[in-house]
Amino acid sequence: KEQIKRHYHRDAAVIRPPVDVKRFRPKSKANRHGFLIAGRQTYYKRFDLAIAACTVLDVPLKVIGNGPDHQRLVKMAGPRVVFLPNVADDEMPWHFQQAKGFIFPGIDDFGIVAVEAMAAGTPVIAFRGGGALDYVIEGKTGMFFDRQDPESLADALKKFTKIKFNETAIQRHASTFKPEAFTKNLKEFIEKLNL
Repeated sequence: KEQIKRHYHRDAAVIRPPVDVKRFRPKSKANRHGFLIAGRQTYYKRFDLAIAACTVLDVPLKVIGNGPDHQRLVKMAGPRVVFLPNVADDEMPWHFQQAKGFIFPGIDDFGIVAVEAMAAGTPVIAFRGGGALDYVIEGKTGMFFDRQDPESLADALKKFTKIKFNETAIQRHASTFKPEAFTKNLKEFIEKLNL
């Protein structure tokens, strides 16, 4: 919305994209351990920040996905960083459900993968910018870090371990992004245009 205003000098409505939240909801109590990051490994997604911060803190990190940045990321990773480049689609929810926290260090227009993590009851540690501002509620569904550097993320991860998050509240918030909500919001927007 802000970019459209800045570049095209027009107002825009924001209709949040649909997220298949039911797919990620745990069926039983999760045994949460370590951090997770997932997606296409390209520079702008800033996987390097998560890998550097978890390597310095010596905490477990699972890295799901592949991409042009993969080899560079593998070279910089410490011993507790595990790469899973070929996770089957039906296995993804389990990984999200087992993570203590999901790291979202890039700036994305929205970031469906982070909402999928919340649907699994997993809090999100996100850079304070982009789409994450629409769904991360500080101290409730996750937390923010303010600079895109490993030190800022590492500080946030240290603080994160001292916060008790409510998995049910996180899932409830994620459910506001379900496909039915998207359909309703889009329909209402279209109906207003026809007036």
